[in-house]
Amino acid sequence: MPNNLSAQAIFTKLAKLYRPPKTFLRHRTHLDLLIATILSAQCTDKKVNEVTRTLFKKYRKAEDYVKVTQSEFEKDIRQTGFFHMKAKNIRTLCHILLQRHGGRVPKTMDELVKLPGVGRKTAAIILYALFGKIEGIAVDTHVMRLSKRMGLTKSKDPKKIEKDLMKALTKSKWGRINPLMISHGRKVCTAKERKCGECVFKKECPSSTIMKRSDKARR
Repeated sequence: MPNNLSAQAIFTKLAKLYRPPKTFLRHRTHLDLLIATILSAQCTDKKVNEVTRTLFKKYRKAEDYVKVTQSEFEKDIRQTGFFHMKAKNIRTLCHILLQRHGGRVPKTMDELVKLPGVGRKTAAIILYALFGKIEGIAVDTHVMRLSKRMGLTKSKDPKKIEKDLMKALTKSKWGRINPLMISHGRKVCTAKERKCGECVFKKECPSSTIMKRSDKARR
């Protein structure tokens, strides 16, 4: 079945349906968003927002994360999963911010990905949401699932998927495609029991159950 959907067409239709924020993670400061994004690895935005509601009252500056003990901080973020490594990375990261960046969050991809616990996905979110910079596409589980289902990639590797999307979309759209796909992935193109009957792509999508097509995301 040839794919009749282009990334540009998908973006245009999703942009008409949704008006998502630049990020679904709640934050007040640049540091808040950096911490929340690291905590979101293997964890839902909903759970992270529940945890940070209390966390960000206790920790307001990089110094606060450095001063707390590893064991205490682990307890504070335990509900986000992988709390031992996340706590270690965040505390080390904050030490680096104080030593090399005056306690501020860096504004470049190169500087961000050098921080512990920060990969391209996290860096892309930070750059777009905080500084309006578009240097990549954040490929999370929703973006990965929708990209595979709609035939925009055949890869399972987030880095390769990012490259495929970057080639298929004009750069001005890179930042917005992540929250748009998240919105559609949560409402319609869900991981289980997807609602193809309600989808604007139900006839063109190469994974449409309405057209009796198999799920490309599960191959």
